[in-house]
Amino acid sequence: MPDELSSLQRAESLAKAWEALEWPHEAPVLRAIAMPSDTNPEGDIFGGWLLSQMDLAAASIAFHRAAGRCATIAIDGMTFISPVFVGDEVSLFAKVVHVGRTSLKVEVEAWRRRRDGEQAHKVTQGVFTFVAIGEDRKPRPLPQ
Repeated sequence: MPDELSSLQRAESLAKAWEALEWPHEAPVLRAIAMPSDTNPEGDIFGGWLLSQMDLAAASIAFHRAAGRCATIAIDGMTFISPVFVGDEVSLFAKVVHVGRTSLKVEVEAWRRRRDGEQAHKVTQGVFTFVAIGEDRKPRPLPQ
C-alpha cells in the first residue's frame, strides 16, 4: 500500500508541475525517449536525431493539412538552446503557421524532461516547409 500511495503522490505532483510549466499545454504531436544509440561520439544526444524527430512531428501535421503526401523542402531558424541527455523524454509540439498554394510551414518546438523529474526545458525550435506532392511527385494544390 505505501508504494501505491507514493506512486499516486508522484503522479499528482507531476500533473501539478505539468500545469505550472511554461511549455505548450496542448498535447504533443510526438514523444520519444532519447536512447544510448542516439548519441554522438561524445556521448551526447546527436543533433541529427533530434532534427529527425522534429521532421517526423512536422510531417504528421503537414500530411494531415495537405490531405496526403508532402515533402520537406526547407528548415528555417534552427537554434539548439539546451542539450538532450540519454533517458530524457522529448516532447514535440507542432502547428501550421503559414499556408500557400502548394506549400505550408509548420513550426515545431522540442522540449525535454528528465523521466524522473518535473522541470521541462525548451531544447530547440524550427520552421519546416513542406510542399504537397501528387502521385507524379510534382507539386499539387493544397485543399482549401
